[in-house]
Amino acid sequence: MAGVIVLLPPSEGKTPAASGPVLDFDELSFPELTGARIEVLESLAEVSAEPDACQQLGVGLSLQDDVERNTQLTEIPCAPALETYTGVLYAALDAGSMRGKARERLSQVYVSSALFGILAASDPIPAYRLSMKTKLAAHGVLATWWKNRLTPVLDEEFAGQLILDCRSTEYRKSWPGPVEQVVTVSAVTEKDGKRKVVSHNAKHTRGELTGHLLRSRAALPETPEALLKAARRHYEAELTPATKRKPAELTIVLPG
Repeated sequence: MAGVIVLLPPSEGKTPAASGPVLDFDELSFPELTGARIEVLESLAEVSAEPDACQQLGVGLSLQDDVERNTQLTEIPCAPALETYTGVLYAALDAGSMRGKARERLSQVYVSSALFGILAASDPIPAYRLSMKTKLAAHGVLATWWKNRLTPVLDEEFAGQLILDCRSTEYRKSWPGPVEQVVTVSAVTEKDGKRKVVSHNAKHTRGELTGHLLRSRAALPETPEALLKAARRHYEAELTPATKRKPAELTIVLPG
């Protein structure tokens, strides 16, 4: 399917599957990453079994159950990635309500993952707790570790395609992508001519924008200019062109 590729960040919190198959690495997209995924999973399980696991993973003691689940990731049920990830962005995307062409277009959506590197929307995964900014003893900072492994795979997989990057900074570091292909998304509010960058609303807007693109009767955009046109059907939007070092940026202007 031609058209824009959408890269989403994962959510920190995840919904554990009540039932489903256990993790099968052969069922995940990008089989070239299987070895790397197993390495991270084994390291995560080892760290998560230690007394100071929450501290090592940078989470509070209230998330002890999530951390303990990290020791059982090959045993607990899995669900598609877009059903496992939760939060503001995924609620705005509302993939569960998609039917027909919109549901088919979910094949254009991928999610960055500190555990798996990158996932397709339908890849079956367990609920885990791990951030890309985490430093595992055996790997160092995961964003840097994954970058070396994702770059050759994704440079080839997405060669020449428009990429709408809805990820947060820490996940962009794992694979920034070619600047000439990527368009990042930001959101600002405007009141009395003054603009303010927003973060919480930006997550909602990125999810909502992705949903609009997938549900549209129009063809998926293949250029930054076409992406701007598609965004302007729903928002006040501006496009800052790419430079040699920085990708293009789509700015969504929200009411103040």
